[in-house]
Amino acid sequence: MPSSRADEEARPLARALADWRLPATKTGKPRALADFDPAAKPFSSGSKAQDKEAVDALAVELDALQDIFFADKRFKLLVVLQGTDTAGKDGTVRGVFARMSPLGVRTVGWKAPTEAERAHDYLWRIHREMPGAGEVMVFNRSHYEDVLVPVVNGWITPEQTQQRYRQINDFERLLSETGTVILKFLLHISFEEQRKRLQERVDDPTKHWKFSLDDLSARKQWPDYQKAYGALLGATSTEWAPWTIVPSDSKTHRNLMIASVLRDTLQGLGLRYPDPNPQLKGLKVE
Repeated sequence: MPSSRADEEARPLARALADWRLPATKTGKPRALADFDPAAKPFSSGSKAQDKEAVDALAVELDALQDIFFADKRFKLLVVLQGTDTAGKDGTVRGVFARMSPLGVRTVGWKAPTEAERAHDYLWRIHREMPGAGEVMVFNRSHYEDVLVPVVNGWITPEQTQQRYRQINDFERLLSETGTVILKFLLHISFEEQRKRLQERVDDPTKHWKFSLDDLSARKQWPDYQKAYGALLGATSTEWAPWTIVPSDSKTHRNLMIASVLRDTLQGLGLRYPDPNPQLKGLKVE
């Protein structure tokens, strides 16, 4: 049978994704983020204008797919957006998910745990926000903060870090085995790109609310965070929840890549509307 146009278009994207989606971890060996170019554009057409048009078209497709996903209710979808300050997590939420119906999409922006949350295990607050049947949940930051900030600042031991990796893998396997599809994206930007974006926030008074002096403190720890990211990537990319590294120096490409992966994932689920209600056949509404 001849391949369809959609199949032909999907093949180069699948090949491009293969270079950025990490295989299932076996040895737990860290992955060096320096091996991945944050300025790369594997999903780009070569034209920024065309890429923006493609993002807009994908938003329409995603809206239609999410409608079926919500009605189908056989699956749940968790999308994890992880990355350093200014990596573009907020921009991804606006650029990729804004067209979807708020009835079936929720977003949580994770901050430092509250006193009540610290009184429980670190995954307690995370599990409370898991998506329900037919729901899309988008995490702006995630449970992976618990193997980043405490690691970089030396608040937990290497043994505790390894224990958390195992606990997170088991937690995500539980989710997967009970109907949750997990997409984990690491938004990867360069040190210089982060400098530019932080400076934009300083220079623009309307963006001051996004800026904190703590951002500068974290920036000084850039090598330590890159190392911590590499370690968690190597330890927590699994068959049921693999990591996808998204080169994100280009905001347009970032949105294009994530929207494309999301579209292909939803299409691959074989979504369907519920069977028609036979009681409604021939019914006339007066």
